[in-house]
Amino acid sequence: MRVLLKARMDTEKANEAIRNGTLGKLIQESLELIKPEAAYFTSDNGRRTAFMVFDMEDSAQMPVLSEPFFLNLGAEITYTPVMNVEDLHRGLSQLGR
Repeated sequence: MRVLLKARMDTEKANEAIRNGTLGKLIQESLELIKPEAAYFTSDNGRRTAFMVFDMEDSAQMPVLSEPFFLNLGAEITYTPVMNVEDLHRGLSQLGR
């Protein structure tokens, strides 16, 4: 299932990761593990935030993908099912109209 992972990082923990040079490495390792089809980085409610869209094959992946953000960045994590336009068209075609 295609999902959107949102990781909103604790400012102080992210600041420390920048100061000690580990933030870039953590992000790169997460990207290699998650293999997102898209990844965006911005601020959300005043905190550094990563948005990654990827295919979650099994919900058992959630701890493996989340823990680096929890442990190292004090992040708030959410997973939201999402569709691309092809998924939307396929779903709408099943409505029988």
